[in-house]
Amino acid sequence: MCSNGLLCRNKMINANLEGIRQLEGEIQAEKASAKQTEQELRHELHKLQQDNDRQQKVLSQNLKKTPQAQTEAILQHEINRLTGENVDLREKIDQLAEQIKKYKKQLKLYVKKVKDSGGVEIELQPQPERVDNMPLVRHKEVEYLGMFEYKKEDEPTIIKTLIYDLKPKIAIGLLPGLPAYVLFMCIRHTDYVNDDEKVRCLLNNTIQGVKRLIKKRFEELEYTVLWLANTCRLLHNLKQYSGDKAFQVENSPKQNEQCLRNFDLSEYRQVLSDVAVWIYQAVIKILEERVQPLIVPAILEHEAIPGISGNKPGGMRHRSSSVAREPDSPSFDPQAALDGLLKELGAFYKVLSIHGVDPELITQVYKQLFYFICAGALNNLLLRKDMCHWTKGMQIRYNLSHLEQWCREMRMQHAEVVETLQPIVQASQLLQARKTDDDVTAVCDMCDKLTAAQIIKILNLYTPADEYEERVPVSFIRKMQARLKERAGTEEAAAAGGGLLMDSKFAFAIRFPFNPSNIRLEDIVLPEALAPLHHVLRKV
Repeated sequence: MCSNGLLCRNKMINANLEGIRQLEGEIQAEKASAKQTEQELRHELHKLQQDNDRQQKVLSQNLKKTPQAQTEAILQHEINRLTGENVDLREKIDQLAEQIKKYKKQLKLYVKKVKDSGGVEIELQPQPERVDNMPLVRHKEVEYLGMFEYKKEDEPTIIKTLIYDLKPKIAIGLLPGLPAYVLFMCIRHTDYVNDDEKVRCLLNNTIQGVKRLIKKRFEELEYTVLWLANTCRLLHNLKQYSGDKAFQVENSPKQNEQCLRNFDLSEYRQVLSDVAVWIYQAVIKILEERVQPLIVPAILEHEAIPGISGNKPGGMRHRSSSVAREPDSPSFDPQAALDGLLKELGAFYKVLSIHGVDPELITQVYKQLFYFICAGALNNLLLRKDMCHWTKGMQIRYNLSHLEQWCREMRMQHAEVVETLQPIVQASQLLQARKTDDDVTAVCDMCDKLTAAQIIKILNLYTPADEYEERVPVSFIRKMQARLKERAGTEEAAAAGGGLLMDSKFAFAIRFPFNPSNIRLEDIVLPEALAPLHHVLRKV
């Protein structure tokens, strides 16, 4: 019983001692706080006394000065006061900056401990508000190398997000060619760690992924154009950062530092070039299929010049159209067809531009497309006697001038594209030209893009527009044949070929001129539209 009482008394003593220590701590804290407050008050009192002394001094001086001198003294006093306040504020700013640096260091240490213990990664840099899906260029304290680190097992997620799941309507809100930049930054990291198996696997799966997507979406213009642009951009990046001096002319010093150091990917550049050619051909096929039903109504049948549409050759006024069209192709009103064709050309141009296709490649697309339009129009003209008269020649030439004007408005390489229309342009001029024996040489020289068979065919089909116009003299046709035989050995005739119909399936050679980028790889940030990549790619 006694021992229990002693134990209780000891507990009470310990509790009292703990209470005393706690009170002592509180007293010490209060004492320190009071001391600090006293120092602050004394400092403030000292400042007020100094300010009061200055004001008294200024006041006594002003009583002895003229009004102008008094004003100057007051202004000088205010300047001194504001300067002092500015110095104090700068000191506070410096103190706060030091505190921020200290807290950032502590926070980084804390984040590192959390990551080491398997916790959730914390984003240190708060993201500013931004438009969804838009790539951002953010300035950070960290100096990035312009690479994305990833694990090999995350490669399917990268391919799926960048290729299979990326829709064109989302891609147009991103940096043009962003998937190509991201893939190249992954390639740079494999080069940085010198993992040849990893880079081979990434490139092979990227190429196969693009091929599978295009095979699945081969009839959709937006998908084919999106991956034509990205394939070309990846090809350009592999050249620009290859270390080859020929591709470094426009590089910045930083870009030269970022060149590949361990891998020579020239063989993959050739593979990507082949893939780009294949996608380009798919794009051309889609465009040709879309304009094909519009060619004859827009170029041959559209009559925009008023007053001459009634001058159809005698015997043809009640004849039905025998235009050679595809069996399943839709028919278009000739009076609306030209506007429809120009709208299609404009829509194609918008899609190509918005996805960042190189301007030189856009020019090649329209060069090929205008050749197809020319071939379709000329081949139909050669099969239609009712079209071969001078009034129709005027209408055709007028319709073609709209295509030429459209090219000028788009500011593409006008001469190179419009040159492909020359055969049908010259055919319309042949219909309008004077056809006497004295004009043989001039007509022959004017039609240097037409073959001999085409010229003679048009002359034989030519029908006077009315009873006042004479038919083409037989002597003129015979002299033209003789003159064309003399031309047969020249380079122009050899280039033009000797057939009657133009080859509508002819394709110009495709070139991918090198187009370096001034985009800084270290500034590229993954947008929210590519959210799945946030968990598998780490910017280095």
